[in-house]
Amino acid sequence: MTDNKKNGFTTSVLHSDRRKPVEHGSVHKPIHTSVTFGYEDARELAEVFQGKKPGYRYGRQGNPTVSALEDKITRMEDGCSTICFSTGMAAIGAVIQALLREGDHIVSSSFLFGNTNSMFQTVDRQGIKVSFVDATDVKNVAAALTPATRVVFVETIANPRTQVADLKRIGDLCRERGVLYVVDNTMTSPYLFRPKSVGAGLVVNALTKSISGHGHALGGSLTDTGLYDWTAFPHIFDSYKKYPTVQWGMAQVRAKALRDFGGSLGPEAAHHIAVGAETIALRLDRQCASAQALAKMLEADDRVAAVYYPGLPSHPQHGIATELFSGYGSLFSFELKEDMDCFDYLNRLEIAISASNLGDTRTLVIPVAHTIFFEMGKERRASMGIAESLIRVSVGIEETEDLLEDFRQALTV
Repeated sequence: MTDNKKNGFTTSVLHSDRRKPVEHGSVHKPIHTSVTFGYEDARELAEVFQGKKPGYRYGRQGNPTVSALEDKITRMEDGCSTICFSTGMAAIGAVIQALLREGDHIVSSSFLFGNTNSMFQTVDRQGIKVSFVDATDVKNVAAALTPATRVVFVETIANPRTQVADLKRIGDLCRERGVLYVVDNTMTSPYLFRPKSVGAGLVVNALTKSISGHGHALGGSLTDTGLYDWTAFPHIFDSYKKYPTVQWGMAQVRAKALRDFGGSLGPEAAHHIAVGAETIALRLDRQCASAQALAKMLEADDRVAAVYYPGLPSHPQHGIATELFSGYGSLFSFELKEDMDCFDYLNRLEIAISASNLGDTRTLVIPVAHTIFFEMGKERRASMGIAESLIRVSVGIEETEDLLEDFRQALTV
């Protein structure tokens, strides 16, 4: 199949496997389960290990099925290269493991996914300082920068309170200061938003979520957009400077994080994710529409104290979300009035499932303070605006009217 970059998003995703030769005319990239790859000429094997020739060495460092998924994600993000990992957290950890050193400084949004927050707190105790700021205003990020700042890290939409970072202005600031701008695009996905458009150098996606979309495969990815000048980064080893400069960062990540740390994505999971990605646009169109309808219905109900969804005009960053995103996402959260118990409410839901995941085909709900954010404690939750009654909703692909009726009936005591 010839390459045509004018193809639409879904067309490009569907046919990306056939941009390169595929065995036996297979429509999908086959699942290659071998963990090692042999060569008839030992010299060729040596050239592959030395980076002089493309090829596969060992499953921990690369696999044809995983490579096909990496090509797909690169196309989705309009990047220049992607590395896939076993989870989204492994992808975030790879940035720290491969690129940062003791004495470096990270400026991070304070509105973070709980496990990312936990990782950064651990990193802070290990000699890489982390400053948490309200990233909905670029002024807070600018005030936190120091000469040791190597990375600014934000999520597009925060989980679970849906704060939207000041993405474009932060990108402009990072470009001016020569700081690597890392954006976690999980909550929007490359279908709704491409962080490259606001100057991100690296883009994280938890492939488990909307890209895979069916709750049956773990995975994560890190995409280099090609915008960051790696010659300005102080920690690139000389051995990776033999490549073109645009490849320096990812060459080091693939070696120092993927190879050495070992958070590799398996071929079976890569296949599931690649197939799931084919329908991301169809799924998210319905999920975003249902999330908008549910958020609007709940906001109008007297028994609900607050609703947090960027698609609502009442949301503080509704303007930024409208300007940057092609949709507002499939996740929202809401608080019940004090006289209503969040557990009783959740137990009255008949369609939505009490479970922890995002971007699934099924609608999932979870009491945030008592589960995924319990470990950080009440004081830290309060600083992030997470009320004890907060319920997070990941909207699935069920019919909108069915979901509206389910969430409405559960309000009746």
